[in-house]
Amino acid sequence: MIQALGFVASIALPLCNIPLIVKIARRRSAKDISLAWTLGVFSCLVLMLPSGLTSPDPVFRAFCIANVLLFSGVVVQVLRYR
Repeated sequence: MIQALGFVASIALPLCNIPLIVKIARRRSAKDISLAWTLGVFSCLVLMLPSGLTSPDPVFRAFCIANVLLFSGVVVQVLRYR
């Protein structure tokens, strides 16, 4: 049960990036989002990805994959509208 809840949460947490992606697209602006923060977070996620992919823990693996994929959308939108 704990593993299942952790797995669901590991997918649900990165889904919180979707409203930010949509908000940036609707406003056609990302001026209020720090470029340094965006690229810093993305860099950390990319550097963490190899560890996540090789981890035997499916929760950590799912979290790393989902987070990189969905935060990539944030990065694209921020770079697009900056």
